[in-house]
Amino acid sequence: MSRWRLALLLAAGVAYAGLSHWMMLFHAQAPWAVMVLLGPLWLSALGLAGSRFGAWGLSVVALVGIVGMVLVWQGEAGDTNRLYVLQHVGINALLCGWFGASLRGDRLSLVSEFAQRVHPLSPAMRVYTTGVTRVWTVYFAAMVLASIAVYALLPFAAWSLLANLLTPLSVALLFIGEHLVRYRLHPEFERTRLVDAVRAFYNAPIDPATRR
Repeated sequence: MSRWRLALLLAAGVAYAGLSHWMMLFHAQAPWAVMVLLGPLWLSALGLAGSRFGAWGLSVVALVGIVGMVLVWQGEAGDTNRLYVLQHVGINALLCGWFGASLRGDRLSLVSEFAQRVHPLSPAMRVYTTGVTRVWTVYFAAMVLASIAVYALLPFAAWSLLANLLTPLSVALLFIGEHLVRYRLHPEFERTRLVDAVRAFYNAPIDPATRR
């Protein structure tokens, strides 16, 4: 991934976050808005199903998505706000499980695997990156709880602000903050660039069982 491509992806992400918040505030029930807001999740699920389960998995997810879009267009999908909450909770729960599953046994933790893609791991680096994996696991678990609590207790506009703006901002702050703190805690570690860390994450395998 080049720096220009990374910058373009970040700009697109910021624009999509702002657009999503606007649509949820003013067009949350509109079928076209629901499709725009839930479409990326469906496309991601298509890619995941195709890479993990082949043609039959791709077909199942495609069929579920098409049926869902028809129901949304006909106004029979139920409370669309709950669909948005389910998407946010589901994504964070999956990420929590992905990071957390890598902490079992003697497997290489997920962040350790990312770091190993950039440079060889020393024992101290492996211990540190395992700790960072725990931090991300806790973060995603906390985001699941926060999403449910804000939706249940506060106006939907507050939940939309959390999901569309505060969530990506907090992810970026945690990612950058860890990068800056790392060398204060461990100045002996080999220096890496943020763009290298993003590349390692972007190219990571989906199945944690592939890591040993």
